[in-house]
Amino acid sequence: MPATVRASLALFRAAAAWPGIDAVAHWVVFCLDDGRYALPLSNTVRIVRAAEITPLPAAPPNVLGALNVAGNVLPVFNLRRRFGLPERALAPADHLLIARTGDRTVVLTIDVALGVIDHPEAEMVDAARITSDLAHIRGVLPLQDGLVLIHDLEQFLSCAESRQLEDAMDAEARRAS
Repeated sequence: MPATVRASLALFRAAAAWPGIDAVAHWVVFCLDDGRYALPLSNTVRIVRAAEITPLPAAPPNVLGALNVAGNVLPVFNLRRRFGLPERALAPADHLLIARTGDRTVVLTIDVALGVIDHPEAEMVDAARITSDLAHIRGVLPLQDGLVLIHDLEQFLSCAESRQLEDAMDAEARRAS
């Protein structure tokens, strides 16, 4: 992860820990092709360079595979597939964003992390006001230089896909032991 992104993550985490100082929301912004997307900083664990992903048989289509991160086997989500972007192989220059959801820690494939921005959450346009077809998008941040789509990790997998992922991860753990 670039030093500026690492420093921004540390600075904004420290600021967010102080009561009353969080008048704005903090977002980790990243790119996929020409689009900009974001996650709440509070969901972001860290960003690392791309690594080899182990295929995970029987996983849902939006899951590329699994990755061992510090002894933890984590599912790798394919954001390109979820957002309907052209598929391409993971390149060495790409990044992996490690994030927490309510149920698990996951890895997202991204092209590059742009950094952390702070923006009033009240200015976020709810995705439901735009269209009902964007369950995996929480909202849109209008910035001076364009839009940033806020990704909703909790909606990435359907209930059935989540169960399918659990089964695939369990099967892989049994196979590996």
